[in-house]
Amino acid sequence: MPRLLTLVLLALALTTGCLAAGGEDPCAGGGVLFGDDFADADACGWVRYNQGGAVVAIEDGMLRLTTSQPGQVWWTNPGRDFEDVIVTVQARQLAGPDDNAFGVICRYQNEQNFYIFLISGDGYYAIGKYQSGQPDIEYLTGGGEYLFSDIINQGEATNQIRASCQGDQLSLSVNGLLLDNVRDSSFIIGDVGLAASTFQPGTTSVSFDNLQVLAP
Repeated sequence: MPRLLTLVLLALALTTGCLAAGGEDPCAGGGVLFGDDFADADACGWVRYNQGGAVVAIEDGMLRLTTSQPGQVWWTNPGRDFEDVIVTVQARQLAGPDDNAFGVICRYQNEQNFYIFLISGDGYYAIGKYQSGQPDIEYLTGGGEYLFSDIINQGEATNQIRASCQGDQLSLSVNGLLLDNVRDSSFIIGDVGLAASTFQPGTTSVSFDNLQVLAP
């Protein structure tokens, strides 16, 4: 079971937008607010870095987030701004301990204020938030703890993650089935993101592909 109750907030807070002249977004259109299949590493503005034991890279048609620092969550953002959204992505654990966490961010305002939707390689999940003035993540599901679900594919496997942020309603679905929903009105607008963490010694590597941000 992931030990996330004292998760340390330690990630690069860099964001860079990628909008064409005139304000048009090259990664939007066709009914999609924002989308990326990661075929072009530079197309959509994701922040890439290699720092502090964590690496974000885009190659081979996927975004890969790797970390070897137990208890620290790392993430990347594309530098956008949305209100109500549904975020879907294919996430695959490539290597590392199953005692980990990875998933989706919505309504990211800065490194201290955002919602995060996480699953783990050993079958647990949570919806949480970071908020200024709080030293650690606040879990909005499970009475402050992760919950287990056999819907989540464990180990080095692929899971389809769907995070919905509509008004004060937040929900997490995996592989087409709803896991949980909660209500919170702390944030109403912000960026999206992808995140990963490990809670055991070793290097966790997670890939993300076919991300879409949709209007509800």
